[in-house]
Amino acid sequence: MSQSIEARKASSIGFLLLDSFSLTCFTQCLDVLMTANFIQPGSIKVHTFSRNDCEVISDLAIPIRPDTPLTDIRIAALDLMVVCGGLRTPRAVPEGLIKLLNKLASMPIALGGLWNGAWYLGKAGLLDGYRCAIHAEQRIALSEFSPNTTVTLDTVVFDRDRLTASNPAGAFQIMMKWLYAALDHKVADAVFDLLDYDQSRLRTSAKVQGRNVSAPLQEIIKLMEYNLEEPLGLDLLAECVRLSKRQIQRLFREQINTSPQRYYLELRLREARRLIQNSKLSVTDVAIACGFVSTPHFSKCYSTFFNCPPSKENRYEI
Repeated sequence: MSQSIEARKASSIGFLLLDSFSLTCFTQCLDVLMTANFIQPGSIKVHTFSRNDCEVISDLAIPIRPDTPLTDIRIAALDLMVVCGGLRTPRAVPEGLIKLLNKLASMPIALGGLWNGAWYLGKAGLLDGYRCAIHAEQRIALSEFSPNTTVTLDTVVFDRDRLTASNPAGAFQIMMKWLYAALDHKVADAVFDLLDYDQSRLRTSAKVQGRNVSAPLQEIIKLMEYNLEEPLGLDLLAECVRLSKRQIQRLFREQINTSPQRYYLELRLREARRLIQNSKLSVTDVAIACGFVSTPHFSKCYSTFFNCPPSKENRYEI
């Protein structure tokens, strides 16, 4: 099979594994890259790194020992360095990591992030003027911290020399996109065919309370997700999706057993909780960011929904 594929310069990719990184995201990437090497031996060189060159424990409590120190001269030969984060990866970004990322950015090296890897790139100031994908837990926090970054709801974003993915499905996709950009297209086509990858298996379809929802309801929910700070009224939602208010109410009632107003409120409250936990913003600022014009009203809604006032919510170290 490999004889029919034009040989090109090997692509060198590094993975910087942070504490409690998402092992699933990491292995999705490796699956693509190792398959490319199976099809065309030597087409991909993979290096793993950690901040202190020591063993790193993944989110599944499985240890990974890096194979290359950060001081290795081969780091300058990388084409891509991917920062691998995870749900429980510490939010605090050490100064040494910021310096390392800025050093990499000064070289002709593309930078990537898995799960919340974009958080660390953003904290280093390396996403200004870029679009990115990041896990929902830190989406609003990154938007607040890095206002010059376009934080999307997408699971994967490939913007010039920045590649970011918010979940394992996105990790697979950015590696496939990288193969198509860096290697002969026949290599990427062969990888795709060999893995028999069905997009629908990993794509996150809109699910609410464990149920698949219809395309019109998905569109309404997406509009809500994009408009948290200035919530859209039911009249405007109806106009946007060309349905009547009664039709929208029926969709919510029949498919997810709630009203559109209640769903929108709960969506804003969940985003508020993520923002409180993952930023240093005041309760008032969080209330405004999530579309509440009154802080007391926000606190009352929050306390009722979470059985905990926002002022008492646990905050992760930033």
